[in-house]
Amino acid sequence: MPEIQRIFLDSGWTDGLPIVPPTEEAVAEFLRFTDLDPGKSLGAIPPAQRDVTVRHVAVNGVMAGCPPEFMPVLLAFVEAMKDGDFRRTLASTHAWTPYCWLNGPVARQLGFDCGQGETSEPKNAVLGRFINLAMLNLGGYRVKENRMGSFGYLMPWCLVEDEAAALRVGWKPYQMQRGYSIDDSTLTAASSINWGNNLVPATADGERIKDMMAWDAAEKSQMAVASGMPCTYRTFLVTEGVARDLAKAYQTKDALCGALEETSRIPLAQRAFANYWGNPGSAFDPAKYQVSQHESRIAAKEGAATTETPPWLEWTGAGRMETVPAMAPGKSAFIVTGDSSRNKVLCVPGGGFATVKIELPKAWDTLMAERGYKPLADFRLATGMKPDAPQPTRGFGGRADAWPSRASQRRRDAPESALGPDGRPSTSRRRPQFPRSRGNAPRDVPRQ
Repeated sequence: MPEIQRIFLDSGWTDGLPIVPPTEEAVAEFLRFTDLDPGKSLGAIPPAQRDVTVRHVAVNGVMAGCPPEFMPVLLAFVEAMKDGDFRRTLASTHAWTPYCWLNGPVARQLGFDCGQGETSEPKNAVLGRFINLAMLNLGGYRVKENRMGSFGYLMPWCLVEDEAAALRVGWKPYQMQRGYSIDDSTLTAASSINWGNNLVPATADGERIKDMMAWDAAEKSQMAVASGMPCTYRTFLVTEGVARDLAKAYQTKDALCGALEETSRIPLAQRAFANYWGNPGSAFDPAKYQVSQHESRIAAKEGAATTETPPWLEWTGAGRMETVPAMAPGKSAFIVTGDSSRNKVLCVPGGGFATVKIELPKAWDTLMAERGYKPLADFRLATGMKPDAPQPTRGFGGRADAWPSRASQRRRDAPESALGPDGRPSTSRRRPQFPRSRGNAPRDVPRQ
C-alpha cells in the first residue's frame, strides 16, 4: 500500500491524502449503480477539456473512499462541473472552494447528514473528497498550475437541506424552488470564498433577523470589505429555529430574499473607498484619479440611489443616504440545515449555482436492498405545495451553458488526462511538463 500511495502522489493523481486503490473489482461494483455504459462520454470537462467517461467517475469514487451506491450522486456532480456559472471562479487567486448540497429522498436514504456538524460527518466528508479528486483528475485543476488560490484551499464539503424542517416552517425545499418535485433528488454545486463566522440572532423578530442577515451579506462579499465585484452569489444556511422565526414575517424564501435585496445596501462612499484602495485589478494613481472621481464612477456603474439609511447605520443620525445594492436578484439560495437546537445563520459568499437531477438506475431498490438499505419510498416526504416554474436544468448529454470559445479553450491550461480511457491510471510516474508558446499561453495538448 505505501508503494501504491507514492505512485499515485508522484503521478499527480491524488491531493496528498491516502486513496483507496481503484481495482477492477471495486470499479465494477460502482458501475452496477448506473444504467449508463462505462465507456459513455459525459462530455469535455473544463478547464482541461478532458473527455470524461462513466468509468473515470467510478475510478475517482473508489479513490475517494465513497461507497458504490454514491455513484448516481457522483455522476450528478461531474455533470455540474461543466456549468459555466459554477466553474467560472474556480481557478481564481481568491481561492473559491467548490462544495455541494443535496435535496430529495436519495440523500436521506443514503444517510447523508443535515444536522449538527454535517460537513464533517463521514458520508458528507467522503463526497467532499470526491469533489477534490474530480477537480484534479477529471477537470484538470492543479494547484500552482491553473488553480491559483494565494493561500490554498479548504477541502470541499457537502451539505444537505433538512427538507422536513423547511416544510414544517412552510418553506419550499430548494429543489422545489428550481421546479423539481418533492420526490426528485438533486445536487447543487456551488463555490465558497468564505466559511464560518456565524450570525447568531438574539431575537425572534423576523424583520430584525432579516436586518442582521442583510448587514451580514453586505459585509461578506467577494472580497474583504466588499472591495471586489458587486453583488456576488451567496448561499444562506439557516437553522430550523431561525427559519421558523423568519417564516412568521416572510412566508416564502422568495419573500425573504426580496426583503434582503431591498435592505442590504452599502453606503456609496464606503463602497468607493473600498474598491479604490482594495481594487482587485490594478492600483489607481491618486495624482491622476481621485477617490471622489471613483465614487462618481461607482455611482453610475452600480446604480447608486438615495435610500433610507440601512438599519445598522441608524446610529449615524442620517435619515437617508446614497447607497449601492449589495445583493441582486437570482444570486441567492436559502437552505434550511444544520443544528436545529441552535439559532444560527451562515452567509456563504461565492460563485454561481448549478443544479442537476440525480438519475437512478432502474434496479435501484434491488441494488440498495442487497446492501441493507430500506426502499426509497420510505424516505419520501409529503406536501401540498407545488414546485415553482421549472428552471433551466442539465441532463446527461444535454447542452452545456456558458461554454468557452475554442480560442479561449486553447488559452487555458490543459494537462494530460491522469487516467487512461479504460479508467485505470497510466503507468507513468512523472507529471507531464507542457511546452509554453509565446506569451506563456499553453499550447493544445493531446488527450489520452
